[in-house]
Amino acid sequence: MKSNKTQTSNPNELTIENSVLVLIDHQPWVAFAVHSIDVGLMVNNVAALAQAARDVGVPVVLTTVGAKGSILVDPLFKEISEIFPGVTPIDRTSTHAWSHPEVRAAIDATGRKKLIMAGLVTEVCLAQSVLAALKDGYDVYFVSDASGGITTESHEDGKARMIQAGARPMSWLAVTSEWTPDYTSPERQALTAVTRQRGGIAAVMADYVFAQVEAGLVKMPTGMTAPAGDGAGSKSRAQAGAGR
Repeated sequence: MKSNKTQTSNPNELTIENSVLVLIDHQPWVAFAVHSIDVGLMVNNVAALAQAARDVGVPVVLTTVGAKGSILVDPLFKEISEIFPGVTPIDRTSTHAWSHPEVRAAIDATGRKKLIMAGLVTEVCLAQSVLAALKDGYDVYFVSDASGGITTESHEDGKARMIQAGARPMSWLAVTSEWTPDYTSPERQALTAVTRQRGGIAAVMADYVFAQVEAGLVKMPTGMTAPAGDGAGSKSRAQAGAGR
């Protein structure tokens, strides 16, 4: 990073230092049932969220359901497993991830009480864990565009149920913006690669800016640097399956 400015104070509810990302059952077989969002878009969004967490150092807990010992092998989306090579997700036989002792242990090991959750499907596996975490005193934020329901109605019903219980809905771009509110900070610059790769309209905007710079029409905006790579050398901490 070229910027000398560090993000010393973040006034937002969610910060890099106080949150943990929990990704529940982002698996191909489970995704076959999703119809509330385009599956390709949902995969893009959850991969972006996972990569952003890795690149700024937010702990990530990965869990699957029925990935082992069932009639089908159903691993994580490759777009997530490639971000965390060598990490074995915590596999379960229950839709209720929060009740699994290894999932709870991985979350408790972070010492953080603000949970950012996304999962498949919204109204079942995600909702069950969100509601249980709220009951246990955690602050829970769910990422609706990195999740999906069997129908649009069931997705919306699941969201309503979680919101009524006290959870807060967000998009993946809202989460990353909350983590890095200062666009001149090194933390925001660490997200340049994922924003340009998976950010939709934000990617188009970033590409436009860098194209003007590369053409010599404008100078690089203050505090910004050209992307240095995919963030593979970042300080990420994936918690799932540690030591497994």
